[in-house]
Amino acid sequence: MNEGNNLRHGTLWKQILLFAFPIAATSMLQQLFNSADVAVVGRFSQQKDLALAAVGSTSSIVNLYITIFTGLAVGANVIIARLLGAEEKAAVRKAVHTALIVAVIGGAGLMVLGQFLSGPLLSWMDTPENIIHLARKYLRIYLLGAVFQMVYNFEAAILRANGDTKRPLLCLLLSGVVNVVLNLLFVIGFHMDVAGVALATVIADVVGAVLLWRCLRREEGPIRVEPALLRIDKKPLRGILYIGIPAAIQGMMFNIANVIIQSGINRLGSEVVAASTIGVTAEIFVYYLLNSFGQASMTFTGQNYGAGNLARCRQASKWCLLLGVLFSETFALLLVAFGLPFAGLYTMEMSIALLALTRMRWVLPFELFNVVIEVLSGTLRGLGYSFVPTILCAVFVCGLRIVWVAQIFQRFPTFQGLLLVYPVSWLATGVALAIAYAILKKKLLTEKKQEWR
Repeated sequence: MNEGNNLRHGTLWKQILLFAFPIAATSMLQQLFNSADVAVVGRFSQQKDLALAAVGSTSSIVNLYITIFTGLAVGANVIIARLLGAEEKAAVRKAVHTALIVAVIGGAGLMVLGQFLSGPLLSWMDTPENIIHLARKYLRIYLLGAVFQMVYNFEAAILRANGDTKRPLLCLLLSGVVNVVLNLLFVIGFHMDVAGVALATVIADVVGAVLLWRCLRREEGPIRVEPALLRIDKKPLRGILYIGIPAAIQGMMFNIANVIIQSGINRLGSEVVAASTIGVTAEIFVYYLLNSFGQASMTFTGQNYGAGNLARCRQASKWCLLLGVLFSETFALLLVAFGLPFAGLYTMEMSIALLALTRMRWVLPFELFNVVIEVLSGTLRGLGYSFVPTILCAVFVCGLRIVWVAQIFQRFPTFQGLLLVYPVSWLATGVALAIAYAILKKKLLTEKKQEWR
C-alpha cells in the first residue's frame, strides 16, 4: 500500500496533524526565508529604512503572484488525489505530466506579464516616491523566478496529493538556506541592496524546483516523472483548470483587496509602510498554519471522495476545523504577546516597532475566522466545487474591502480604521461559507459521486 492510500485509513486527527504540520512548516520556512529579504535590507543595507519600506511595499504584489502559483497547483492536488483514491494509475500518470507542463507555461506567462506590470502597479498603489524606484527594481528581479516558483508548487502539490508532505519541507529547507546565505553575501559583501535579496530569492527558487524534480524522478509509483511522458492530456488538463483557476482567482481576489488596502497604508507614509510590513509578516506566518489545515481538508476530501468514502470526508472537514482553530489561534495570540521582540527582528526603530504591534493587535486575534474560510474552501474543492468559495470571497472579501477603503477609510483615515476591515471581512466571508456548506452538504455528500470534466 503506498503512502497516499494512508489518507483513507487510520485515526483522522493524528493523520491530519501529521499531514498539516509539514505543510505549515514548509510555508513558514518559505516565509521566514522570504522575510530574510526584509530583515537583511532593514539591518545591513546602505539605505536601511528606505530599502525595508521598498521591499515591504511590494508584499501585496508578491503575495498576489504566490497565490496564483498555489491556487493553480490546487487543481493538480485535487485531481491527482481523487485519481489516487480511485486507484486509476494510468490516469494519475497523465495528470502528473500534464500538471508539470501547465506549471512551466503558466510560470513563463506570469514572469513576462510581471515585467510589464511592476511599475504601473506600484504607481497605482501610491507607493511613496522616495522608495518606488527601489521597489520596482526588487519586484522585476524577483519575478524572474516565477517559472521555478510555479514548478515547485506543482511538484509539491503532486507529492502532497500522494500523502507526502515531508520531502517538500526538506527541499524547501535546503533552498531556504541558500537564500539566506546569498542574501547576506549579496547585501553585505557586494552592497547590492534590494537587487541582491531579489537575486538570492531567484537562485533559491531554482534550487527548490530542481530538488523536487529529483524526488519525482526517483518515485516508484504512478506519480513518478518520466521526461518522455511530459505532454498535455486534455482530460486531466480540464480537471486541473476547472479546480485550479477558481482557486487562483480566489487567492487573487484576497490579494487584490490587500493591494487596495496597501494603497491606503501607503498614503500614511513610509514609517507606517515599514511597520505594516512587519505586521504582515506575522500575519502570513499564522495564515500558513491555518492554510495547512485547509490543504489537509482538500486532500483528505479529494482522496476519500475518489474512493467513495463520504463519511470520512465529513469527519475530515470537522477535524480540520477544530484543529485549525485550536493551533492557529494559539499561535496568533503568542505572536501578539511577543509582538515587540518579533518586530525587533526587523527594525531597530521603536516607533516602527510600536506601529507594527498595533497592527498585530488589531488583526491577529481574529484569524480564527480565516480558519473557517480556508477549511470550508478546501472541503468544497476536494469535492470538485471550486466556484462556490470563489464567488463568496469575491463578494465578502474583495467587494467589502474595496468599499471600506473607498468609503470608510476616506472618512476616518487612520491606521486602526483601515486595519478593522480585516476581521470584518473575514467574519462576513466565514459566515457566508458556513451557511453555503450547511445548505450544500447534504447534497454534496450523499449524491452519486460527481465526475469532473
